[in-house]
Amino acid sequence: MFSAAVLFPAPAPLLRFLSLAGAARLRPPQPFPPPSSATRRAATADSGCRVLAMASSSSSAAGTPPPHRHINRLASEHSPYLLQHAHNPVDWYPWGEEAFKRARERDVPIFLSIGYSTCHWCHVMEVESFENEEVAKLLNDGFVSIKVDREERPDVDKVYMTYVQAMYGGGGWPLSVFLSPNLKPFMGGTYFPPDDKYGRPGFMTVLRKVRDAWETKKDMLEDGGSRAIEQISEALSTAAASRRLSEETLHSSLRNCYEELADSYDPEFGGFGSAPKFPRPVEIHLMLYWARKLEDIGKESEASKPENMASYTLRCMARGGIHDHVGGGFHRYSVDECWHVPHFEKMLYDQAQLANVYLDAFAITKDTFYSSMAQDILDYVRRDMTGPDGEIYSAEDADSAEYEGATRKREGAFYVWTSEEVDKTVGDVSDLFNDHYYVKDSGNCDLSRKSDPHNEFKGKNVLIEREDISSRASKMGMSVDEYAAILGTSRKKLFDARLTRPKPHLDDKVIVSWNGLAISSFARASKIINNEAIEAKFYFPVVGCNPSEYLEVAEKASAFIRTHLYDEHSHRLTHSFRNGPSKAPGFLDDYAFLIAGLLDLYEFGGAIKWLKWAVDLQATQDELFLDAIGGGYFNTPGEDPSVLLRVKEDYDGSEPSGNSVSAINLIRLSSMFSNGRSDDYHKKAEHLMAVFESRLREQSVAVPLMCCAADMLAVSSRKQVVIVGNKASPEFNGMVSTVYSSYDPNRRVIQIDPSKEEEMEFWQEGNLSIAAMARNSLLHQTTVAHVCENFVCRAPVTSLQALYTLLNKTPTGA
Repeated sequence: MFSAAVLFPAPAPLLRFLSLAGAARLRPPQPFPPPSSATRRAATADSGCRVLAMASSSSSAAGTPPPHRHINRLASEHSPYLLQHAHNPVDWYPWGEEAFKRARERDVPIFLSIGYSTCHWCHVMEVESFENEEVAKLLNDGFVSIKVDREERPDVDKVYMTYVQAMYGGGGWPLSVFLSPNLKPFMGGTYFPPDDKYGRPGFMTVLRKVRDAWETKKDMLEDGGSRAIEQISEALSTAAASRRLSEETLHSSLRNCYEELADSYDPEFGGFGSAPKFPRPVEIHLMLYWARKLEDIGKESEASKPENMASYTLRCMARGGIHDHVGGGFHRYSVDECWHVPHFEKMLYDQAQLANVYLDAFAITKDTFYSSMAQDILDYVRRDMTGPDGEIYSAEDADSAEYEGATRKREGAFYVWTSEEVDKTVGDVSDLFNDHYYVKDSGNCDLSRKSDPHNEFKGKNVLIEREDISSRASKMGMSVDEYAAILGTSRKKLFDARLTRPKPHLDDKVIVSWNGLAISSFARASKIINNEAIEAKFYFPVVGCNPSEYLEVAEKASAFIRTHLYDEHSHRLTHSFRNGPSKAPGFLDDYAFLIAGLLDLYEFGGAIKWLKWAVDLQATQDELFLDAIGGGYFNTPGEDPSVLLRVKEDYDGSEPSGNSVSAINLIRLSSMFSNGRSDDYHKKAEHLMAVFESRLREQSVAVPLMCCAADMLAVSSRKQVVIVGNKASPEFNGMVSTVYSSYDPNRRVIQIDPSKEEEMEFWQEGNLSIAAMARNSLLHQTTVAHVCENFVCRAPVTSLQALYTLLNKTPTGA
């Protein structure tokens, strides 16, 4: 289970790594599964230390903490993760020149610890080691210790995670790396238990041996670290790509990725692969995209297979315990194959991406099950993860105190139930509720041997629906609405009861990239979900709202970023915010994900200011990250000498890669503008994907979103719907909603009000065809829609039915 490193690693993993073409060949690092009972007891035993107490007020759920015996430099930081360690006896430094200089002056190695505030195993290592006075003395006497929040400094995390993966074949958090004072790593690992056990060295043994090795073999360690970084840098460097991507790769990568995913599909429980099961929304996105592609080329019978895989997976996830049935939203992953027992952490990037694929499924099927799930997620984010000024927070922890005043925290304590608690809370309908959610006196974590191998949840229940509502309602002789209403009322009672429990720690850090993902999902929901769907049969935790409220959430989040994390003069972003902007600059993902969100905010909401900002941000992204010669985008600006590696990411994992999102952004922009600007965007997208041609060809399953981008690039015609009129009118909004009543990922929507001088000037400069359409539409004195390919348009239409017919005509072509 543990990934502790050996002290003097053999070179074989590094050699294998160096034979690969890039960093993204490596499996991405994963968090650890829930710990065993023994580890839990060790992590939470009363050893005279603070037990998982959080430094910020939002994280304290176990009463008033005792006075702090220690304070270190992290107390002046803003990151919740760093603040959690501000009262360790370890003399922590934040990442920066002060720490580097101190290591050089003392001529001692650096111990670098990287994690994040909602990381369970980071908490475990803190309690076991960083709050231990003996461990702290070893660190303080022999090392300069640096603590890094991986969410605040993903650039630093990437360097040393890549090193650990290359040297030891795996990675995860907490990440533990030993560096020379010149920041070159010479040994690393992940979680280390405090003492020797199971034939593995404990953390104190590791510290002593590293200190001794530094004193006797310093030159060897420094040389080895320098060589490792040089070799990794060479392996990660991308040769200049040819200017043209092969037609075969463009046309084959989408199918290849689909076929490989289909081979790993789980027909019993949905999803791709086996336990533990992580939501990877880009896989669902590809399946739905491929289904639409097959329909467009007249192969409707084949399209049902990928569509069914995607929709069944979404249903299984929604019914599983990975979905918070009481409060809404999704947990990080399930430890078993049936989506039942989760790692209870909730991440914003999961919520945003899952909401989007549920919205897509609804647009395709018109089944309100999927739109209700999108609302379930978005209403949770609005309620529990959104700040007073519209900022959207990062995560909620998996661990929490079991009761007020408890001195320890447990994984999932906030979310699990005894059958007695359910009976008492739900009342007369508890039998119906218990049958539906598989609640048992003995606990229900018994569906798989992997669900609870150490009996951590004995007597506890993680709510799961083993049958859908319609089947259960039929067996009970009830209507679906009546049955669903009983469940909804019961969930509301449990929700209210749950509010009396200590809440998990909220990481209220605002990350630009993750907010960009959320902006996209809220903007899209504002038009894809309609009022009829909301009123149909949605019950708590879906609270129901006017879709325009979702648009307001997206706009407020965007405005917060522009106000607090964007410099109007330099046009640059800052990566994150908590009690003020962070020191870290914006990274590729921040620009790419925010641009994608702003493009959706314009296409679904219509305000030209968001499109203008997206265009400006794309120009800044090109300036800071684009490899104009080699093609593609680096993940960092390359301006910080303490960051030793500058790489081009391509892996579409739990988050999509910045290069995949950028490719789609460029294609979208090329479909909106004309002449030179369109060609420039298109060429950059083409050159970007040429960099990753071998990846698309040989390992397409690693880059599902980039495969979709490749297909978008291969499509010869660019589809646009230009809607002209008064944007505040019901007719205009009806036209926009009609466009989004069907699923088409290759369609661009341009909204323009010819009475607005700002908009007319923008399009006059960016696309004369659109400006001309707007002027000509004034003759109609009503809202007009133009359905176009490459801005060659059919006759304009003024009725919703005519527009719907044009958009949903039988597809032709190859």
